[in-house]
Amino acid sequence: MAGLSRRKARAAWIFLAPMLITLAAIAGWPLLRTFWFSLTDASMADLSAWKFIGFDNYLMKDQYGWGGLLVDPDWWRAVYNTLVFTILSVTLETIFGLLVALVLHQRFFGRSFIRAAILVPWAIPTIVSAKIWAWMLHDQFGILNSMMLSLGLITQPIAWAASPDTALAAIVLVDVWKTTPFMALLCLAALQMLPTDCYEAARLDGIPAWRLFFKVTLPLIRPALMVAVIFRALDALRVFDVIYVLTSNTRDTMSMSVFARQHLVEFQSVGYGSAASTALFMVIALLTALYLTLGRVKLAADPN
Repeated sequence: MAGLSRRKARAAWIFLAPMLITLAAIAGWPLLRTFWFSLTDASMADLSAWKFIGFDNYLMKDQYGWGGLLVDPDWWRAVYNTLVFTILSVTLETIFGLLVALVLHQRFFGRSFIRAAILVPWAIPTIVSAKIWAWMLHDQFGILNSMMLSLGLITQPIAWAASPDTALAAIVLVDVWKTTPFMALLCLAALQMLPTDCYEAARLDGIPAWRLFFKVTLPLIRPALMVAVIFRALDALRVFDVIYVLTSNTRDTMSMSVFARQHLVEFQSVGYGSAASTALFMVIALLTALYLTLGRVKLAADPN
């Protein structure tokens, strides 16, 4: 048995080797190059004229005091915005996606058409949907202000994407509208894999539907939910296009990706922008590892 296991493990590594080599070439090399540039003062004006400065892009002290990314208030504001956006959007998308999946799991007339229709927001490119919502949220021409004014919910138009008080909420709204179908699709796939015999037995025993959901359905689809959440969390932590289209470089909504792009492209500072990109990678890797570790602990505690 031990020999068979070793042969299976060896065969698995042989099959995985081409994928690992390709991944190292297309992801590992750019990552190492970005980290190297973060240790230099390279500029977009002349990438060949750089000087090694160590970790000064991250943290340094001169005659003016402390400087670098780790004491940059704009960077930490971008980290805060990204985390708030990720928590709000992924939480809402998971809840709404699960509710939509539960509805679509039932049998009713036109279910196939509804299943196809809800995928439309997910099929639209993010930059296009962000531009559509930018017009819908416009303070002068937007349909949202027009509807709310006619219903008496507001007394004057609101600049949803321009006001610091509502800009982040508007971005979360657009992301939830676009990505909830993705979560619903994954949840629906998990629901359709559930065994039907336990539900028939529960109905015969007269167990309430809400109790059946929390005691049977939710624990059974929890692994699929965790996979869906981590996929969405990774996307949300890298968010760029929807924020850039709706609010551009506004500090109140700037994400970590927008911050890195601003320093790389607009300020031509390859070294500082690479430091921000490396820090973004470290934040995503740390949160992903933390999520997988906590998820593994919960799964181990599952009596099933």
